Amino acid sequence: MTAPTINGTRYPQPVDELLPAARKLELPEGQALPSRNRLMREFRIGAPKADELLARLREEKTREAIRQNIEQERSAQDEAGAAGDPAELVQAAGDLAQRWGHLPTGAVLAEVFGIDVQRAEALRGLVQVAHRQGSALDRRADEPAVDPWDYARPIGPDPMPAPVVPEPAPPVIRVPVDVVTAPEPEPVEQVTAPGHPGTPAADEEPRRAVAWPVILLALPAFVAIWSGWVGLGGLTGFGVVHPLPGIADSVSLNTAITLPIGVETYGAYALYVWLSGRVPPRALRFAKWSAIGSLVVGALGQVAYHLLVAAGWTSAPWWITTLVSCLPVAVLGMGAALAHLVREDTR
Repeated sequence: MTAPTINGTRYPQPVDELLPAARKLELPEGQALPSRNRLMREFRIGAPKADELLARLREEKTREAIRQNIEQERSAQDEAGAAGDPAELVQAAGDLAQRWGHLPTGAVLAEVFGIDVQRAEALRGLVQVAHRQGSALDRRADEPAVDPWDYARPIGPDPMPAPVVPEPAPPVIRVPVDVVTAPEPEPVEQVTAPGHPGTPAADEEPRRAVAWPVILLALPAFVAIWSGWVGLGGLTGFGVVHPLPGIADSVSLNTAITLPIGVETYGAYALYVWLSGRVPPRALRFAKWSAIGSLVVGALGQVAYHLLVAAGWTSAPWWITTLVSCLPVAVLGMGAALAHLVREDTR
């Protein structure tokens, strides 16, 4: 659908260029302004631009009504010839306020009586004073006459003085405006955009990714890591021990398994704590750097074992033995520290 041709063009135009065409629209009898929906249909414009165009038309109608009222009053004052005498000006301005129901502003009085704005403001003040004095005289005239010598003697203590009633404020002066009742907006049909086939509805929850393929990925890595750590432990002095001497001499344990269990388990746990994001900031930072460090140490351990085996070494150098022997103690300390930091804000 293309936009109608206005001012020789079909492209969207600003409100100033649409205003002359909007003035020429034919309206039903009794309707002063077109509706917003009609402006949108006639000129193919959106709701914001239609609202602005309708506001400009309503403002023009209001100004035209004010101008007509001022011209009528000016012609009436010219026929009466009240612009010469100040007393007649005050009387004419008071009559004008009674006809309109309120006292016009100084600018309106200046246009009606053909005087400057300063003189019109002074005239407005005189009319207000005359209005207040006239109101006070009317109140006194309505009160019945009372003989000063005829009064009733009060019984008991002297009555309290009557409360002071504040003087009524002058009426609020407003410029007369012909109220134009805008028609009720016509309902706009809501068009629902067709959805793309296969697109899930907005209220459907997204499905989570499955995690079972991680098991297939972890099995070969577990075998390689386990054999590497156990082999490096054998090269650095870890071996079979009897943990219960004198109690169960037949029970034996290869201490080399402590390396893969401790280092790799702590690395996986610290990685989980870091990526979960549900721990205090200090625990999050500690888990991040300790997880990275644990993964780096695990990789270096695998590299050291394979290099030693490829070179034909039967025992590791002293500095590798020193570092590997400190790993269980380091894992214990980092695990305890991370456990305390995770529960830091729950104590």
